[in-house]
Amino acid sequence: MTMTRTPLFLLPLLTLLGACSYTPAPLDSGIVAPASWQGPTGGTAASAQWWTTFNSAQLSQLIEQARQGSHDLRAAMARVRQARADLRIAGGPLLPRLDASADAYQQRLLRGQGYSEQDTSSSKRTYRYFNTALTASYEMDFWGKNAAARDSARLGLQATALDRDTLELSLTSSVADTYLSALAAREQARIATLNLENAETILKLVRTRFQAGSSTALELSQQESLVANQQRQLPLYQQEARDAQITLATLLGVPVQALALADQPFDQLSGPSIAAGIPSQLLTRRPDIAGAEARLAAAQADVIVARAALFPTVSLTASLATGDRKAIDLLRNPAFNLGTGLTAPIFNNGALRAERDRAIARQDELLEAYRSVLITSFGEVEKALNNVDGLDRQTRWQNEELAQAQRAFDLAENRYRAGAEDLLSVLEAQRSLFSAQSERVRLREARLQASVALYKALGGGWTASDTLITAK
Repeated sequence: MTMTRTPLFLLPLLTLLGACSYTPAPLDSGIVAPASWQGPTGGTAASAQWWTTFNSAQLSQLIEQARQGSHDLRAAMARVRQARADLRIAGGPLLPRLDASADAYQQRLLRGQGYSEQDTSSSKRTYRYFNTALTASYEMDFWGKNAAARDSARLGLQATALDRDTLELSLTSSVADTYLSALAAREQARIATLNLENAETILKLVRTRFQAGSSTALELSQQESLVANQQRQLPLYQQEARDAQITLATLLGVPVQALALADQPFDQLSGPSIAAGIPSQLLTRRPDIAGAEARLAAAQADVIVARAALFPTVSLTASLATGDRKAIDLLRNPAFNLGTGLTAPIFNNGALRAERDRAIARQDELLEAYRSVLITSFGEVEKALNNVDGLDRQTRWQNEELAQAQRAFDLAENRYRAGAEDLLSVLEAQRSLFSAQSERVRLREARLQASVALYKALGGGWTASDTLITAK
């Protein structure tokens, strides 16, 4: 066995070179978290089971079903398993590699006298040889390349697990949003049905008065138009409810035929008050921020790997081998070989330097992506807080608007029945009441969905410990 040996006087030099391995400085995003949020921040801190605060057992059941049945989430879990395997692969070169081999060789001369390069001849037409070997090899990690590759894989596993957490948070938020939309559309359909019945009752009154000659054809036509408008609204809301149910089934990973939503009064849903904390806490609450940070750290490790590829590598090899013409005599001829090898890149047309430059550019890209995630996260919380505050203030005045619209309609209807008011006042009161009732549902839906958005923007009660367990 021929081994490439490194002169012993080079070993101290290589040891000194190892001390020159590149260690990158930690990257700073340069973004400072605001001291406080602009919107109101009072309330209860977000918990990992945040959906339970909406007072809906059905919503909790749907979210649990989505967490178990979502195909996208299962695919993310498979990616975590792939990343875990990549980490084991990357950690292999840090320890010596041990290989075993066994060979059996037979040569037979078919005709002729044979020649010197053959083991057979006319006097011995068949030749057999058996060989076994146990070989250990190890690449000395002077430049930290193998350790950096393992660190990159470890951080990649962490980032992949954080991506799974981010997807789960997005999935649960989408389920909650869609469920709220389905209930809101059902409530709009219920109100439209009641308003249609109310409008038809007044139409009967107008038609009776028209037949008696105390109402005009114009008034009859106007009320019939209002009834037609309410009839048009009803299938619209029913369509929206079905669309929401179809979307919800898709999120759960089942066909819509397998999803049956029980009736739940829309007014029974509660709009939780959520504490946003301080902006700096957001850095440890959101899995997407942690994932961007882990991916950036992995890119730094990749730069170390690319830089180390420009320098020589030293490998150690040791083998224990034996061979004989008879398998029974294999252990009689053991031989031990020990060698070192030095390999250094001389010319590769700039490929290795290009790999290094690409790794550095990738690091710069992920640094900007990390900064973008930070700014986007702060903006999402601010927007959610602003929506919650604005919708709360709108709701207070809208409640008054609805109460007055109901009172105006009752007065106009009673006066019209008594002949003290014309139909125009009743028509205007009907439209105002129908609009106020519909707006009440819309505002309530928007307020509940703003709470979902705030939970999502704050990380939904996520903690890093859960991801670390997943990534192990």
